[in-house]
Amino acid sequence: MSRVISKPVSETAEEFAISYPLHWKGKVCSLIGLAGLLLVVIIFATTLGSAPIPFSTCFQVLFSQVPFVNITPSCPEVFGMPLGVERLEMIILNIRLPRILLAGLVGAALAVAGATYQGLFRNPLADPYLIGVASGAGLGATIAFLIPFTISWMSFGAVPLFAFIGGMGAVALVYSLARVGKTLPTTTLILAGVALGAFLSSITSYLLTICGEKLHGIVFWLLGGLSLTKWAEVWIVLPCILVGIIIIWLHARPLNVMQLDEEQ
Repeated sequence: MSRVISKPVSETAEEFAISYPLHWKGKVCSLIGLAGLLLVVIIFATTLGSAPIPFSTCFQVLFSQVPFVNITPSCPEVFGMPLGVERLEMIILNIRLPRILLAGLVGAALAVAGATYQGLFRNPLADPYLIGVASGAGLGATIAFLIPFTISWMSFGAVPLFAFIGGMGAVALVYSLARVGKTLPTTTLILAGVALGAFLSSITSYLLTICGEKLHGIVFWLLGGLSLTKWAEVWIVLPCILVGIIIIWLHARPLNVMQLDEEQ
């Protein structure tokens, strides 16, 4: 039999003490680089739209809002007509920037949710469709578009409320279907989620065929449309996403441990 030679504890601890600062330095440098790249992408995104605005002008408008920074934005011509500073700031700060920031927040939430799914199910291909969350939310939003009356709660309209209820309802139904006694087998959970997701998606598809003139709005929402976003929506969504990210971050170690096999 071959003998397994392990390193002394002191040697392993010494290697860890040397590599740990380098590990964190690499993480900090990566975060700084990604933050800089994100800033460039945000500025570039503000240049896109029905009225094209130069990158330099968008940069000036955004950084003119920073305290103690005295920058006067240049006013370019759009379609042969000069844009004033007030109109320029309205387009960039009140129309485009809220949409961009909300899109970034939604992307961050989806990234954290995806990583959580992959950790829980130990599957790098896991996504919100796995247990029917996305299908339930889509069905709830479609129903909200079709109801003949208006509902609002704490600045939330019917669409996000029904989407949230639909997603949570789908999760609760999948858990109730997959439970076997006091256990919850992962295989049964996935099978129940896939089956329920397909069923809910078929209902959504049927509703899309009979919704008539509301089809464009429903499809645009399902594809991730943010055209009606204002600053109010950003300030409502921001704390919710931050709280969720912090909760998942506090459980990051158990999620990492769950991805290890029995030998590790």
